[in-house]
Amino acid sequence: MSYLMSNYAPLEVTFVKGEGCYLTDTKGDQYLDALSGVGVVGLGHCHKDITAAIQIQASTLLHTSNWYHIQHQETLAKKLCQLASMDTAFFGNSGAEANEAAIKIARLHGRANNIDNPVILTANQSFHGRTMATLSATGNEKVQNGFSPLVSEFIHVDFNDIDAITAHVDNANIVAIMLEPIQGESGVIIPADDYLNQVQDICQANDWLLILDEVQTGIGRTGKLFAHEYNNITPDILTLAKGLGNGVPIGACLAKGKAATLFQPGSHGSTFGGNPLVCQTALTVLEVIEKNDILYNAVQMGEYLVSGFKSKLMNSDKVVEIRSKGLMLAIELNQDCSSLLKAALDKKLLLNITGQSIRLLPPLIINKAEADSIINTVCELIDTV
Repeated sequence: MSYLMSNYAPLEVTFVKGEGCYLTDTKGDQYLDALSGVGVVGLGHCHKDITAAIQIQASTLLHTSNWYHIQHQETLAKKLCQLASMDTAFFGNSGAEANEAAIKIARLHGRANNIDNPVILTANQSFHGRTMATLSATGNEKVQNGFSPLVSEFIHVDFNDIDAITAHVDNANIVAIMLEPIQGESGVIIPADDYLNQVQDICQANDWLLILDEVQTGIGRTGKLFAHEYNNITPDILTLAKGLGNGVPIGACLAKGKAATLFQPGSHGSTFGGNPLVCQTALTVLEVIEKNDILYNAVQMGEYLVSGFKSKLMNSDKVVEIRSKGLMLAIELNQDCSSLLKAALDKKLLLNITGQSIRLLPPLIINKAEADSIINTVCELIDTV
């Protein structure tokens, strides 16, 4: 009997140790982690610099309160804002909390413009979190089932469809558009190259805030520190989490311009958010990414994986499409492939299945030998479907 609630359905394995791209279970068996804890441990498990930073900070100071100044928090806010060309930052403990902050800022933007019922446009098949506001923003009924009535004032439109957005420009209650640059949970859905540019143009023309949820795409996952850099744009609000802490729970909501000053004392907060431990860890993550040329490796290994898959699967009648950006990849099949989750585990490979797609989010430090292992095992699995 387990005393845990039943909201998860874990596979029959328990990991006790991690190193680099590998995890070791209770039996001593080693697994190649091609999922990075769902896009979290971008620098691999137990990275020596991250481990050292955690140990030193844990022996110095873990927590005070946001009632006092926290130097590491100030330093991290400055670093992230400079890297992302933003003005201010708020720190929480997860991507959902970062997105909650973004939603609250958007509503304050509406109130500042005398809009009593501010509405946010979000995309169908999106994922923004599981709190009541973020699951209401999420465009997936499966996530929302059983939790109605949802938080109101979200309108869902088709992703990668500019006409679906322009159809709402006459709605005087709209205050923001909230999008993922690439939809991760839906199977690495990549929009047209100029989609985000066109969305930003619409936002600027209508005084809407552009909110980009980079919880999954941010911190190097796509080969750039932030995915929106491919579009040479800067959003009004940017949310981050996952890879920012490399396993330590941290979320960040960054804002610029008019959005940067809407929070005032008492309007939002977090007990644990931005504590010394998580902020020092995140600072070390950013330092490692920079000094070790991690972004270059993400691009090179992403291209290597895609090339390998295309070479081995070129004659397969089961593959619909291979989608990728950096080390964010999906292989869509023309049939259900949910059985491959357990089959991959049996082959000591960790991956994810979403819909009819195999999703891969390997650590950004992956090398060619590890990439070859992923390519060979995944292709073997596809042959069994």
